Amino acid sequence: MNRDPLPIRILLIALAFLVMALLIGLPLITVFAQALSKGWGEYVLALLDKTTLSAIRLTLITALISVTVNLVFGVMAAWAIAKYEFRGKSFLLTLIDLPFSVSPVIAGLVFVLMFGLQGWFGPALQGTGIKIIFALPGIVLATMFVTFPFVARELIPLMQEQGTEDEEAAVSLGASGFQTFFLVTLPNIKWGLVYGVLLCNARAMGEFGAVSVVSGHIRGKTNTMPLHVEILYNEYNFTAAFAVASLLALLAFVTLAAQSLLEWKKGHA
Repeated sequence: MNRDPLPIRILLIALAFLVMALLIGLPLITVFAQALSKGWGEYVLALLDKTTLSAIRLTLITALISVTVNLVFGVMAAWAIAKYEFRGKSFLLTLIDLPFSVSPVIAGLVFVLMFGLQGWFGPALQGTGIKIIFALPGIVLATMFVTFPFVARELIPLMQEQGTEDEEAAVSLGASGFQTFFLVTLPNIKWGLVYGVLLCNARAMGEFGAVSVVSGHIRGKTNTMPLHVEILYNEYNFTAAFAVASLLALLAFVTLAAQSLLEWKKGHA
């Protein structure tokens, strides 16, 4: 039972709401107010601009590829770490957590040093006509790097808590590896998997630092939505900048709503 006096509880709750309002509420209100400052017509026109549509399309493609790859990797990594004992498990966990401790800008710079024209593989790639940096592959690689821990880190504790008894029972009854995964393991981890995918997708669409380094900021070609917002803002096109930013804010709202729904479902499962 909570023994704090009622005034103390009220004060702490009020302070929490005040901080949230100042740090999150006011900025979000400002984004939508600025986006709609010239009316719905200008808002829609800003979103239908050719370069804006290109940025939206590139963001969606990048997120789709990155989330798909990280989904497969996350499930495989979580399965290996949770179900097996092997030498190097701690090192693998450290590698999975690496993007949390490395600045996204540094991550982007690493890819430039590897695949740029003066990088390790740059001259060889140039001879084959394959372009990584300042093109879609580089943007996808940078996004994959900063987002790949999310699915794995969501699944590892969940699968460790569940243990291996269900899988062992399925195998003892004659189930194949694929049958065991799709009929036993996957149903047990489905909510954690969807939750990890949501977080991964939100980060992929909102990533700025790593993508900024490898994209080259080529307007209409290699600018994702966050980069496009920066360019529009630097050009003093505030309405268009905040209009695109409002789409990213709406993505955050959708992610939070889906997260709350998943937590509710997990609690009532």
